[in-house]
Amino acid sequence: MQDYKDVLAEILIDAETLDKRVAELGEQISADYLGEDLLLICILRGAVPFMVDLSRRISTPHMMDFMAVSSYGVGKRESTGFARVTLDLQTDIRDRNVLLVEDIVDSGHTISAVLQMLGTRSPRTLKVCALLDKPERREAHVPIDYLGFTIPNKFVFGYGLDLDEYHRNLPFVGVVDLNKYKPAG
Repeated sequence: MQDYKDVLAEILIDAETLDKRVAELGEQISADYLGEDLLLICILRGAVPFMVDLSRRISTPHMMDFMAVSSYGVGKRESTGFARVTLDLQTDIRDRNVLLVEDIVDSGHTISAVLQMLGTRSPRTLKVCALLDKPERREAHVPIDYLGFTIPNKFVFGYGLDLDEYHRNLPFVGVVDLNKYKPAG
């Protein structure tokens, strides 16, 4: 495991900017779902810090559940294009307002597959809230209803996004210096 400081090229989004945008998203979601039943679904593991912070900023009563969906491997910087569910929901979403909370929409394959699968379970509404969007990498269409930030096509980590499964705990989103980074494995 490399020390993040050895591979950090730049801080793309600092902690203060993240906090401000998460608060804005929370206010918008609260207003949009005022008086409605809302279920937040966190896509594990990368979206956990974002989901926790966002949930604290949503004033509308809501429930939470979790899904683990993977299309990346350790040391991989790009999606394999194949999404597999490794942990499914515990909550029945039939006739519920569902908001998927995702860390990053990159190629779009993972979230597209999740939307398609959950759509068959008859939710009342099914929307996406993503912290980061990398539109340059998009291969599958994904409607993002609530977006934190659009970012360039850079390898990022921190605030839930991992670097070989480490450094998810950083309070900022950083860019990896690919000249200094040595993938695990």
